[in-house]
Amino acid sequence: MSEQNFNDMPTGLYWRGKKTKIDRVVLPFQTIETINESRATREKEKDTFFKSKPDTKWYNRLIWGDNKYVMASLLEEFAGKIDLIYIDPPFATGADFSVKIEVGDLEWTKEPSAIEDKAYRDTWGKGLDSYLQMMYERLILMRDLLSEKGSIYVHLDYHIGHYLKIILDNIFGNENFRNEIIWNVGSISGYKSQKEGFIRQHDTIFYYIKNKENFIFNKDFLPYNEEYIRTMFKYVDEKGRRYRKRNNNRQYLDESKGMPIGTVWNDIISFQTATQASEYVGYETQKPEALLERIIKASSNEGDIVADFFCGSGTTGVVAEKLGRRWIMADIGRFAIHTTRKRLLDIEGCKPFIVQNLGKYERQYWQGVTFKKQNDEQTPIYEYIQFILKLYNAEPITGMMHIHGKKGKRLVHIGAVDSPVTLSEIQEAITEVRKSKQNALDILGWEWEMGLHDIIEKESKSSGIDLRLFYIPRDVMDPRAVEKGDIDFYELAYLEAEVTKNKYDEFVVELKDFAIPNLDLIPEEVKSKIKKWSDYIDYWAVDWDWNHDTFHNMWQSYRTKKDRTLQLKSDGHKYEARGKHIIMVKVIDIFGNDTTRLLEVKE
Repeated sequence: MSEQNFNDMPTGLYWRGKKTKIDRVVLPFQTIETINESRATREKEKDTFFKSKPDTKWYNRLIWGDNKYVMASLLEEFAGKIDLIYIDPPFATGADFSVKIEVGDLEWTKEPSAIEDKAYRDTWGKGLDSYLQMMYERLILMRDLLSEKGSIYVHLDYHIGHYLKIILDNIFGNENFRNEIIWNVGSISGYKSQKEGFIRQHDTIFYYIKNKENFIFNKDFLPYNEEYIRTMFKYVDEKGRRYRKRNNNRQYLDESKGMPIGTVWNDIISFQTATQASEYVGYETQKPEALLERIIKASSNEGDIVADFFCGSGTTGVVAEKLGRRWIMADIGRFAIHTTRKRLLDIEGCKPFIVQNLGKYERQYWQGVTFKKQNDEQTPIYEYIQFILKLYNAEPITGMMHIHGKKGKRLVHIGAVDSPVTLSEIQEAITEVRKSKQNALDILGWEWEMGLHDIIEKESKSSGIDLRLFYIPRDVMDPRAVEKGDIDFYELAYLEAEVTKNKYDEFVVELKDFAIPNLDLIPEEVKSKIKKWSDYIDYWAVDWDWNHDTFHNMWQSYRTKKDRTLQLKSDGHKYEARGKHIIMVKVIDIFGNDTTRLLEVKE
């Protein structure tokens, strides 16, 4: 169905402010990490993971960002190529989207960030109308991404399902609606009682296809239960084989595939068995792997591409990986990306994948759209600086080249949207601070020059300036988070690591110290029980031969729900080539923020 024909169709469901024209902003992806693959492998080997495409290099993709921009940017490469999409979008009014995380041996609840808080509530800033517009735009992009043999499963509940059904009919065609699946999520005892009305016991999953003439569906069966066998296969022959009589013929139990799976799924319970409990990683909205396994097996084959654009804890990609499917996942939450990465790494034999975002390209687009040129004096850059200063609760000042504002007694420098803050940039700002006879400086940046952490402390001491570095959070690009007005600028963490040689003459990296400045986000009762600095680290990794490019995760240690220990010393590494090598160490803290440090060795 062409876009022109689609826009000429009756619109089906109306809401205030409905827009049928969908912006398709195509932005380049930035690969920020490659996992489970050495540099040599990436350069030399072709794809051997999927026999159907032996000459194509493929990387499964985990993407951090707004899924509207992510999907629009994927269209250039993947329009009509994704075979299965499963989404579990936000749908519960007032739902709790906090995450239970562990610090050392303690568990506490991490509240969502400003952007996650808005993005994962079905009010979506301005209520139902805003939510329906959000889903409408994204479902159209999903339809454009689906292959002709593709399917989409949309997981909802009673709050919003009836509205989305009309929108889905409009976008995919009611002739392509296959099933309304009722998932009985658990026993009645698992729910809070209600004063009035029946207790909710199920979710709804709408299943649509792209083309009813050509779609993937692999029929599956459940084993018969004992009562059914006794009732239906009540006869036993001389060899002890059970059978039933049908049209004067014998139908044997051992020749039957079982009971075809219907549209009411009572056999998959949500995290109430020991096996499922071991899967649970603390996400309130997390779905069991068995649910995704049924969907992925039914509507895809090995080597097909499976996508989830509200991936949360990453269950879709985890199951797709185990079943030999290719996958693409996206989420707006940084912590969701981190949680998903750990779950994937925990799969034995997990194939290489990349972590991406839209990075500076998304920020450039945001700056251009948000801060349109007003006159010769108020350029988009000027407006951008004023905007960030306001969110930082700083007042603008003029007359200096590198100092943009003041917060109390501290001067403020704002880093550019499309480039990392460099050491020379910091030095120039420090020079202006000293000339103004001030002694305190805050620098805000989106990204930071690699290795900057290693020398910034010395620079601060030598200049006599009290220097602090803060991340500008992605939240500032989302009007919903800005409207809420609760945006945190995180100070860069401190990381100390050293490299030595072991008895096998291999290089070993050891973490020596780590400190995060944003401890005010941790409840006092938890903070008081933390015994050591390493409790704040959830994950760390080593790139043994960093070359001023993408971080290659070549060794890692991380905490899991089953195993809370963290290895503070890496395995040994032997270099094949002699000479100087730069090692990059990346640490991810309990909030999902990363900190890097560069180490230099000679072989």
